[in-house]
Amino acid sequence: MSLSLKTSTGILWNLCEQFARRGIGILVTLLLARFLVPEDFGLVAMMAVFIALGSSLMESGFREALIRLEKITQEDYTTAFYANLALGLFSYIILALVAPSIASFYDEPRLVELIRVASLSVIIMSFQVVQVASLSRKLNFKAQLKASFPASIISGAIAIYLAYLGWGVWALVGHTLLNAFLHTALLWRIEAWRPTMQFSWKSAKAMYNFGYKLFLSGMLDTVFQNLYVIVIAKAFSASAAGLYFFATKIRDLIVQQLIVAIQSVTYPALSSVQNDAPRLKLAYKKIVILMTLAMFPMVIFIAAFAQHIFELILPAKWWPAVPYFQLLCAAALMMPLHSINLNILKVKGRSDLFLYLEIIKKLVNGAVLLATYQYGIHAIIIGQIATSVVNYIPNSYFSSKLLGYGIIEQVKDFLPTLLIALVAVAVSYQTVQSLNMSGILLLISAALIACVMYVALLFILKRSAFNVLVNYVQQTRSSAK
Repeated sequence: MSLSLKTSTGILWNLCEQFARRGIGILVTLLLARFLVPEDFGLVAMMAVFIALGSSLMESGFREALIRLEKITQEDYTTAFYANLALGLFSYIILALVAPSIASFYDEPRLVELIRVASLSVIIMSFQVVQVASLSRKLNFKAQLKASFPASIISGAIAIYLAYLGWGVWALVGHTLLNAFLHTALLWRIEAWRPTMQFSWKSAKAMYNFGYKLFLSGMLDTVFQNLYVIVIAKAFSASAAGLYFFATKIRDLIVQQLIVAIQSVTYPALSSVQNDAPRLKLAYKKIVILMTLAMFPMVIFIAAFAQHIFELILPAKWWPAVPYFQLLCAAALMMPLHSINLNILKVKGRSDLFLYLEIIKKLVNGAVLLATYQYGIHAIIIGQIATSVVNYIPNSYFSSKLLGYGIIEQVKDFLPTLLIALVAVAVSYQTVQSLNMSGILLLISAALIACVMYVALLFILKRSAFNVLVNYVQQTRSSAK
């Protein structure tokens, strides 16, 4: 199996794994929304950034360091395991101690107990870092699916039942903890690796020297990804933060699954050919084409028909989130391209450039947020769209330097696909509106029209991308026989 096919197949399996873990989580969220109110989600949004920071500190780049090692030993795995466990305990203690200060910042005393209980998930997840790294090195994302799918189903069902019983925000906290525990337990059952009594400070230092820059980059990214929720919760209300947070989670059903799949698979797969520049560039070029072919029409279609989708599946109390969701989808269109370009830096071992880029981009994001928050939530999200486009420039610059795959060549690969997707969805939207359809019939008809129009336009106007898609499908079918 060729590297590009192996990588793309891994992305599909990882995408399935993401849908099982996050996608089912979003489905659970939709069902929970029938029993909970925006304020419940707002409370979760308020503490989400701090728990995410605790998770980043717990991991500290060790997973990426393990994946990148060309030769790995039991000592390396065991060292990373004990390091993550110690960092997980340290992270929990910090979160428990600062919980009263966080509650005081938001003037929301309920957050103290919520944070101290929800933060237990950080300790639980510290037990799964090495298992995930080991399976990722083998590109065995099918096994990860076998762990995440049952965990998502069981924890989601219990959370819905708790919400039905009137547990409110605690149903969301229970979902987080139970999912983390079940996922970890299943990973340990599937992956045979076990820790021994070995620990090497030399190995820990080598992995940390590579991983800490990624850790700092991740911390910056976590802060700024959640900074919007912090500002909205502080400047507006918990309900407004809940609507924004809810819209973000729904958007992630489409976007974040694909991004995480790209990062998780391309990094270990292409690290194996990090010194073969022509092969590396060709593989990345195909991935850009395939991922934008899949993502652009999906995101644009969901954004265009968001009002119909929300009205069909959600109570009226959540309909005010529709404009937020549509703008967030627009902000997300460039995210897979950011992901691919940043992965090039990790594959090439340039975690220093990765960190510098994150600092520059977050300074830009912070300045734009400072300039827009006073004009309302819509202005904040429009600022996200602008920064997503601007930040693509430095990301692609280093791809050009390290791989010879610069912004002009990348734009030629994805811009026609974006325009074709816009036209196909626009035609679909106008057609179903003129036929005066509604409900599920409208969405099914619109999806069919958009799909046919999209494929036809690709065949006529962008034959090279169409051929890449056809060849990938043929290779995938051949490898499956």
